[in-house]
Amino acid sequence: MTDLISAGELALLLSGNAPFALIDVRDVGEYNSSHIPGASLIPRRELEFRMYESVPFSGARIVVCDDDGQRAALAAETLTEMGYTDVSVLDGGMNRWVVERHPTEWGVNVPSKDFGERMQVEHGVPEMTATEFLERLNNGEKLVILDSRTPEEYQRSCVPGARSVPGAELALRITDIADALDEDTIIVVSCAGRTRSIVGTWILQRMGLRNLYGLENGTAGWVLAGQKLEAGADRLQLPEPSAKGLTEAESYAARVGAEDVVRRLDMEGLVEIMQRRDSETVYLIDVRTRSEYEGGHIPGFQWYPGGQAVQRSDEVAVVHNCPVVFCCDRSARATITASLYRQMGFDEVYAVEGGAEAWRAAGHALETGDSGRLPSGYAQALEAVALVSPEQHHSTGDSTVLFVDLSQDFARGHVPSARWIPRGWLESRIDGVVADKRATLTVTCADGIQATLAGATLSKLGYRNVSVLEDGMKAWRAADLPVEAGLTGVMDPPTDMLLTGASRNYADMVNYLRWEEALGHKYHRR
Repeated sequence: MTDLISAGELALLLSGNAPFALIDVRDVGEYNSSHIPGASLIPRRELEFRMYESVPFSGARIVVCDDDGQRAALAAETLTEMGYTDVSVLDGGMNRWVVERHPTEWGVNVPSKDFGERMQVEHGVPEMTATEFLERLNNGEKLVILDSRTPEEYQRSCVPGARSVPGAELALRITDIADALDEDTIIVVSCAGRTRSIVGTWILQRMGLRNLYGLENGTAGWVLAGQKLEAGADRLQLPEPSAKGLTEAESYAARVGAEDVVRRLDMEGLVEIMQRRDSETVYLIDVRTRSEYEGGHIPGFQWYPGGQAVQRSDEVAVVHNCPVVFCCDRSARATITASLYRQMGFDEVYAVEGGAEAWRAAGHALETGDSGRLPSGYAQALEAVALVSPEQHHSTGDSTVLFVDLSQDFARGHVPSARWIPRGWLESRIDGVVADKRATLTVTCADGIQATLAGATLSKLGYRNVSVLEDGMKAWRAADLPVEAGLTGVMDPPTDMLLTGASRNYADMVNYLRWEEALGHKYHRR
């Protein structure tokens, strides 16, 4: 029997200081439209993939919510099977929460975006519009744009001529970047919208740079100004920090760490806090670049580059009111990220002195590679389903094909005549597609993983003739078999995708940017 928590009880929990996680298991589109403040989004289809990092302590208190409680109850069963021991479901879901007049908000990663707007208001972070940027450029002024997003976002589209310097790297690399520029060059920090450019500009402003601006509204503002973005940019190389650059970054980090009361951990202290993970939630976050992390990291630390850790704080620290430990190679990037968390209101925040290099110097081993793993329950699901090769399925072709991955994956290409049922909705929608449990079913997805989990679920529901397309559409395409594209047969608008930045249409861009800027209005009134 699933434990329930009332809306009133949850409101009290949210207002207190006890560690707990509130996890919204709906699709991202539903969450974006309206959610409970303080809820972290982990769509039901991602629980098996993300929970062990999102909630590393199995005894943590977890509250699961959705719209009406049905998907949340199924999610609670999954979490219990994964070993979590204190799981409850919001009674009546968001619907009951709203009826009882508790607050809601819209958007994603709202705490971080609110923080960015507060920084802009409280510290007067200077901004430059796309139009002003172009006017200055045409007037012969020297400007350089630093794109503070992830390298992947940067390569998809950026302001023409921008170079990639992800947010956590700005303070570490800026001394060498600035030294290579003429003294009168204006530095402009950009992102997709507002938050990362504001935060990045604030970091450099606090560091002492003056000829500096954030690009107002980022790539979205650039498009709204009637300009085109550059695709496939390759200006990704980060300069190796010089001795001067390292000294400047470490000195700055030490100052802001002291001002923002970031706690320091030597190796003995780190070992002690890592041992606490047996009895409580402690987040261990490595904020370096992917290549650095994969080249060697402290065991137990998950990779989350610093800029993204600030941009998505509600995804990093899903459990409220618990310690967060940041690490890099030395101290600068970890301490600067930790100082931003302190400014966001996190209480127990640490930076590891000397980082991964100090761990190795103390005689401890580093792990290499990424922290990726197969989803929980995958091995058991694989044993419970029958795999069929693309060639085998194509030669028979007498089964109903279900595609259980994201709508955008389905639209990119699926087995002809396949029906789309996202895995998070499988139990509630399968009867409407295939009611006869004797029917022959073949389950597909992009790579076979979601399909394997879905196939095991269908077997539990009583479907007797279930097979899974081995390696999914990846193998189907490799076999050069026919592919059907588009949202074939999908009658209702999908809720599992959310366009961001300049990928939105013009009206959505305007509405989003106005909403984001409005987050800061309350700080003007203080």
